[in-house]
Amino acid sequence: MTGLNSRRIRADMAPVLVAETGTGPVELGPVLSIFDPVHVGIDEFGHPKRVPLIERNILIGGEPGSGKSGLLNAIVAHAALSLDCKLVLLDGKRVELGQWKKCAELFVGPDIDAALSLLKRLQMMMDNRYDYLEACERRKIIPDDVFLSYLIAIDEIAYFSATIGSKQQKEDFNMLLRDLVARGRAVGIIVAAATQRPSSKIIDTDLRDLFAWRFAGRCTNDSSSDIVLGHGWVNKGWSANSISPNNPGAGLLIAENGSPELLKVAYLDDRTCAAIAAYAATLRAAVATGNRPLLRPVPDAA
Repeated sequence: MTGLNSRRIRADMAPVLVAETGTGPVELGPVLSIFDPVHVGIDEFGHPKRVPLIERNILIGGEPGSGKSGLLNAIVAHAALSLDCKLVLLDGKRVELGQWKKCAELFVGPDIDAALSLLKRLQMMMDNRYDYLEACERRKIIPDDVFLSYLIAIDEIAYFSATIGSKQQKEDFNMLLRDLVARGRAVGIIVAAATQRPSSKIIDTDLRDLFAWRFAGRCTNDSSSDIVLGHGWVNKGWSANSISPNNPGAGLLIAENGSPELLKVAYLDDRTCAAIAAYAATLRAAVATGNRPLLRPVPDAA
């Protein structure tokens, strides 16, 4: 992993792109920031729903087709277009987050050893950042800080926490992830984790409660809904099991100290994800090299 202590992008370092059919530079429009609220979909009244992720984490659960991957990709897309944020991706299936590889600092596929090594390095970086804040007599990261934020996106957390590896490796993964979720937010480390079939064996309730934002797409039973949203919401009339299977992308979103809200997740198809990822990779390459890279169209096969 490179750039763990990279400085934030200055105005005089902004990238300049060159259009494929043009002869001169094309000025870059405004880029996003990880400090901006993330557009995740629309509420039941059709109004845009945006959630702040800086200093927060999000847990995403639900059965296949419930909007889990759509929400995760919307979050990753925002982070990819935020030049003040670096991406770290863990994907046991390789294809859900695979389109964002070129935007990421590091991509880990179905490899528990690589996943553990990555989490340990992130934990070390987190401790170093706390040393810095302590020396500066500060409590948290701020915009235009000396170091950049990190989004750690994990698709199918169960693959690493309950499927592959030895018992000790699974326990180590859960312990390291819990530490990053518990302590990382003040130093700009954001965790977005998704799983298809939530259970207490996959998502420890102590870990779940550390996530400020939790989204439950359609679940097969009330118990799974409560595991994601928090114990007791089913008894209060909120269950993701009541969402129709004919309403893909609908789910319940809850914030810390809040109540569930019905949400329709924003959907990015493969071609749209590929286009955003290609553009974001070009922006990041321009910043890293100081050159004027050619901005090419996305292939039709994407």
